[in-house]
Amino acid sequence: MRYNNIERGTFLRRLNRFAAEVEMGGGPVRVHVKNTGRLRELLAPGARAVLARADRPGRKTAFDLVAVYRGDGRLFNIDSQAPNIVVKEWLADLGRFDEITPECTVGNSRFDFRMMREGRLCLLEVKGCTLIRDGVGYFPDAPTERGVKHLRELTRLAGQGIQCAVGFVIQSEGCEEVLPNRETHPAFGEALDAARAAGVRILQLPCLVTEDSLRIRPDVRW
Repeated sequence: MRYNNIERGTFLRRLNRFAAEVEMGGGPVRVHVKNTGRLRELLAPGARAVLARADRPGRKTAFDLVAVYRGDGRLFNIDSQAPNIVVKEWLADLGRFDEITPECTVGNSRFDFRMMREGRLCLLEVKGCTLIRDGVGYFPDAPTERGVKHLRELTRLAGQGIQCAVGFVIQSEGCEEVLPNRETHPAFGEALDAARAAGVRILQLPCLVTEDSLRIRPDVRW
C-alpha cells in the first residue's frame, strides 16, 4: 500500500484518542491519529511525524498521522487500517487461495478474512503491532477484549476442523516476532496460548516500511 501527498512535521501532543497537534512549519496543526492505541513509546513531543493529506474534501482535519520516527531513529507505520490492506495484497500475491473475502461473519464473530482453498474454509484475523522492545514485538499495547473474543472464537472453530490463523503485521523493520503482551493484558496471552494449542496458526508478518508505503516482505510465506 502507498500513501499520496506525504508531508512531514514535528509531533507536539496528543489531544485525545483520535487527534493530535503537529508542527508543520506554519504553526501547530490539528491532525487525525489513525490509531487509537496508547503508542506511548512513539508519540513523544519532538518526534518526527509523517502525515498523509486526507483525500476527502471538507474533512475537519486535513491530514492523517500515519507514521512516526521513534527516538532511536526507527520508522514506525502507526496506521491501524494499514495491516488489513497489506495482508489483502499479500494474500493475493501468494496465489494460494481460490477466494479471498474481507470482513466476513462466521459463528459469533466478524473476522478480517475468509479464504477458500480447494473447497476448504480458512479464517484469518489480523493484528497490527507497533510496540517493539529490544527487537521483539508485543501485542496488544492496551487491553483488548475484542482481541480476546476473536482468539476464543478462532479456538472454538479450529476445534470444529476449520483452518484458522491470526497474523501479526509488524509495522516497523528489524523485528521478526510478536509475543503476547502478558503484562498489559494477561487474558490475551492466555487466549493466544489456547488458540495455538487448538491448532490456530500464528503468522509473523514482518514488513518493509517507508514514509509513504507499507508492504509485507516478499519472502514471507503462508
